[in-house]
This record gives sequence, structure tokens and C-alpha cells, in this order.
Amino acid sequence: MRVEFAGIELANPVIAASGTFGYGVEFEEIVSFRRIGGFVTKGLSREPMAGNEPPRLIETASGMMNAIGLQNIGVKAFIEKKLPELRKYPKTAVIANVFGYQVTDYIEVIQRLNGAEGIMAYELNASCPNTDHGGMVFGNDPTMLDELVWRTKQVARRPLIVKLSPNVTSIDAMARCAEKAGADAVSLVNTFVSLAIDVETRRPRIANVTAGLSGPAIKPIALRMVWEAAKAVKIPVLGMGGIVSAEDAVEFLLAGATAVQVGTASYADPRAVEQIAKGLEHWCVRHHVEKVKELTGGMGKRKPAD
Repeated sequence: MRVEFAGIELANPVIAASGTFGYGVEFEEIVSFRRIGGFVTKGLSREPMAGNEPPRLIETASGMMNAIGLQNIGVKAFIEKKLPELRKYPKTAVIANVFGYQVTDYIEVIQRLNGAEGIMAYELNASCPNTDHGGMVFGNDPTMLDELVWRTKQVARRPLIVKLSPNVTSIDAMARCAEKAGADAVSLVNTFVSLAIDVETRRPRIANVTAGLSGPAIKPIALRMVWEAAKAVKIPVLGMGGIVSAEDAVEFLLAGATAVQVGTASYADPRAVEQIAKGLEHWCVRHHVEKVKELTGGMGKRKPAD
């Protein structure tokens, strides 16, 4: 079940996605860290953030919408209060999700994390609005994405994963941009910008008006985007978007992903990431797959004889 990407070895290719697994420590009594490939922390910023006003999370058909607003305790508190507990699990990959509203924000957070033990990689959230450029999202503009990735790569002492926004015209072009700028891997997709309206009050159901759509509803689109990105770049791709079963994970691997992230499923079942990892192993046994990495990019290839 072992896979490797960007120099990181995972016990299996199933990772808990950012924003749905807290800082990891909240799940240690629920999930066996030895049975998952790793997890991505909540997004970390220079200073603590309270997030958006409620309501900021609602259920939708086959998914959910959220506008949490990147609420987090800040990088300093994470290093001091959360990270020491995570060092008890040296074989579980801890990936720090990093965000900011200026390139210098990302750089400062990474520089602080560089000196902290227990982190294996950084995941850049490129779906944040750049306040230096009128609020345009980093991941929606190739020039801004190039600058963000290149400048953070200069200071990062660990592998750099770039989390791409799906709200673009060409996901493969953005993946190539990240690769050219120095990314060690890309992860996709983040949530889709969406809107829900209460027809009785005629007001948005989310206080922020728009929110990010996730869950099974986005899986076919996310799968297509992972396939397109994987064909476009040579660096590893981490796929996500609506994964709730082992079979879903297999689809993303066949589309070209080296590993997958499980997000919204953890809201319905806090042990979802562990159950999917276990289910993936059983699927491989039933289908006589000796090494799970053999599935990556396997769509269209002839199934080995039993």
C-alpha cells in the first residue's frame, strides 16, 4: 500500500484533507493514524483568524457548502500547542496547509514552520484573494500563481504542494504553471464557488453569500480535472473531490493521482479516511493488485490477468 510522492513515503495513499480534520490532534482518539497515509492541517495564517459570521455551512443535495473563512489559531499557536502532540506519530505524514492574502504572508508562515519538527510538506492554498491585486484569487491568474509558487519555493525547506482552484478555464494550464514555478506536487480540486438562496426570506442561505461546494456532487468534475492535470505535468498529483468510498479513491488513482485526499466525508463519518484506506487495501486484494501505485494512471490500460 506504500506510495511515494515528492520524496515523501506514505503508508498508504489516503490522506485527510485540509479543513475537515482539524489540526489532527482532535481526531487521534477516533482515527488510527497508523492506518492512514497522513493528513493536511487546517489552513495556517500569520495571525489567528475568527472566520466568517454564521450561517457558514449548509447541507446540499449530495454535498455541502461552506464559507468558514479560514478560521484558525495562527501558525505560532499551532507550532506551540498542536505540533508537539503530532510528533507521537512519526510515520504519519503531517502536511501543513498555508495561506495568506499577500505573497509575504505565505513566506512568513513557511519560514516559521521551517524550524519546526514533525512536518513533512507544505500545501499552498492558492484559492485566496490577493489583496495586492484587488482581490483576484492567486490560483486564477497564471502570473500571480507563478510568483506565489516561485517565491515560496525559495524559502521552503520541505516539499511544496500547490492546491489548485477548480474555478478556472484551464486546470491543466494552471497545473503546468505551478510545475514550472517549482512545485513538487499539485493537489486538486478545491471547492467550487456556489450560491444557495432561501426562497422564503429571499436571502442567501450563507452569510458570506457565496460558498465553496464540496462532496459527492462535485466528484465527476473533480475526476475530470485530475485526469487533465495528470496528463499535463510530470510532478505527482493528489486528487480530491467527493471521495466517500474505496471505489471513489480507485477512480482518482486510475485518472492519474498518486494519492487522494478525503474531506467532506469526514463530516458524515469522522473515521471515513481510515475506513476508505482499509477499503482500498481490501479492493486491491480482491482485484489482485500487488502494489497500489500500479493503479496510478491506469485508466484504459488492460486489467492484468487473474
